[in-house]
Amino acid sequence: MVLTPVPGKTHTSLARVLDDLGDVLLEPVAGVRGSSGVGGVVIHDPFDTSEFPARAIVLGVGVREPDEVIDLLRECGVRGAAALVVRLPLDPSPAVRRAAEKSGVALLGLTAGASWAQLAALLRTLLAEGDVGGDAQTLGGIPSGDLFALANAIASLLDAPVTIEDPSSRVLAFSGRQEEADEGRIETILGRQVPERYTRGLERNGVFERLYRGTAPVYVDPAEQEFEMPVPRVALAVRAGDEILGSIWAAVPGPLSELRTQALIDAGKLVALHMLRLRAGADVERRLRAELVGTALEGGTAAPEAIARLGLLGQPAIVLAMGLAGLGDDDVRRVADRQRIADALAMHLGAVQPRSAVALVGDVAYAIVPMPVADCRDRSVRLASTFLERTGRRVSAAIGIGPLAPDGPGLRRSRDGADRALRVLLTNGGSRRVATVEDVHVDALMLELADLAAARGDVAAGPVARLLDYDARHQSQLVHTLRCWLDAFGDVVTASAMAFVHPNTFRYRLRRLAEVGEIDLDDPGQRFAAMLQLRLLPQPGPDLPTSPDEP
Repeated sequence: MVLTPVPGKTHTSLARVLDDLGDVLLEPVAGVRGSSGVGGVVIHDPFDTSEFPARAIVLGVGVREPDEVIDLLRECGVRGAAALVVRLPLDPSPAVRRAAEKSGVALLGLTAGASWAQLAALLRTLLAEGDVGGDAQTLGGIPSGDLFALANAIASLLDAPVTIEDPSSRVLAFSGRQEEADEGRIETILGRQVPERYTRGLERNGVFERLYRGTAPVYVDPAEQEFEMPVPRVALAVRAGDEILGSIWAAVPGPLSELRTQALIDAGKLVALHMLRLRAGADVERRLRAELVGTALEGGTAAPEAIARLGLLGQPAIVLAMGLAGLGDDDVRRVADRQRIADALAMHLGAVQPRSAVALVGDVAYAIVPMPVADCRDRSVRLASTFLERTGRRVSAAIGIGPLAPDGPGLRRSRDGADRALRVLLTNGGSRRVATVEDVHVDALMLELADLAAARGDVAAGPVARLLDYDARHQSQLVHTLRCWLDAFGDVVTASAMAFVHPNTFRYRLRRLAEVGEIDLDDPGQRFAAMLQLRLLPQPGPDLPTSPDEP
């Protein structure tokens, strides 16, 4: 039985499905690749010979035994399906894993307690396209009506799992990380409805009355409730004029800060707009916007048209480049983190700079932000820093800021500057998360010089090469000693503290490195050459054992 046939077209990726429905409803079992597109939902019927829609998700109702799963995986592979869902628990034996890999079909498990009807309904919501007709658009940087993307963006801003509910406490969408909440939230997600015992308790305690009468978020303290609720909640009513459209609920460790309270209030206005318009072509809109932003940033003959379509023609702007540290391209969940944090940035900028254009291009989220010429640097740093403060440190993000582009052709230079600043932040690590290209100009030059040396096959030469060779053969620390001495401007006491040795030991090492490296430490030219080569070397690890000939 085919539920959502969409001939010749796929709408969203399997990574998106797992990101929105994972943890609570779906669990990857074998053969999962996040780039796989999805085009429909099919309920398995052994007597149905009709064609599947392209890249379908097949619901294997009643399929439990490993041999049945293997046979169905083979059939799904022949018929071009993207994924097969079976009921958990399932023993993913080597034979089952091999069948999934060979067929090219992702094997997913449906959580115990969730119904197939609930899963089918949620998948239809995620894969629906064109329900509202014609032109796709964005509201606050999020594709129109895409409540799941919006819930994930709000969750990133609040650093808490979020649900969006209608006035009857039915769950319309939810963010990831729901496993961090409590059993009540899990039960709510599985049933797509807040359990009646909770809604009655909230009504008796006046929570709904406070929620729908006021315009500020309501903090729900577990100690004041008649039912068990280990994790506190913060709720905000979603309104369109005098009409209550629904509410946003976040499971939080305690009351929100002033920054996050304002973020939730701003998000409530966007949720109202999205709830007034159903989701229509969200992934198509993302791809189109990514193409326009990418074309605008690349420059060339097509750039002016792309800039005009983004509504940014003739406006001075700054490019922000946001990346995440330590992410692998094959990790489905981490790839989804990129999209989630990009959505959060789009929503944040949509509230403070409505004409901004944000898109995920490759591994980097780029934002073209209209900016006044006066005070543009401080404004952009403040904008980026505020966003990262709101999202917290659960996802290790950094933002590089390019120079001001007075017009469209300058966006390419601004993007190059933002990329250089972002690379320095991600390479150096540390606590710094925002930087302009001017802030890290020298560090960026050092990285580019290291790239050039690596491309040409250059290796260390002269004194540094001799010291490296000596350290490798004698397990000594002469290179580290030289680095500490140069960093301390020749102050032996400071340098010895950096090397964690006694000053007398450090002085001995200093004499030894001058002898072994044949370097005159009183010559400024030789000091500069050594310092430059050391900057191009990988950063040292922990202290090594001392040399046998050291006193």
